[in-house]
Amino acid sequence: MELKDMALIFQILIPLGILNVWLVRAGSATRYRGGTAGSLKEEFTAYGLPAWAFYVIGTLKLTASLVIFLGIFFPACTVPGAATLVVLMLGALAMHVKVNDPLSKSVPAALMLLMSVYLVVA
Repeated sequence: MELKDMALIFQILIPLGILNVWLVRAGSATRYRGGTAGSLKEEFTAYGLPAWAFYVIGTLKLTASLVIFLGIFFPACTVPGAATLVVLMLGALAMHVKVNDPLSKSVPAALMLLMSVYLVVA
């Protein structure tokens, strides 16, 4: 598989994953929620983050994923969107560490981080 094929796959998977977490399953409990949170908003509370952080980070993640998707049609968009997600996913991983989550809860954030890093460097 060529580099551009992998990039295209990631430019589709990343937005779908972010949309799933932030719009489809935000109110649902999942095995990946930080701490004992039953929803995405509760997860931010478990991390000790202020209420406004939920909205700021959500907006950044949704915007960055949209920019990554637009990179399919406008390649200059890919790196800025992916770089933004790299920073946000590093933060997500740090929050899992902060609340002493088992490693398995960090898998989605780690995968998003790896795909985003790939888009930045490829």
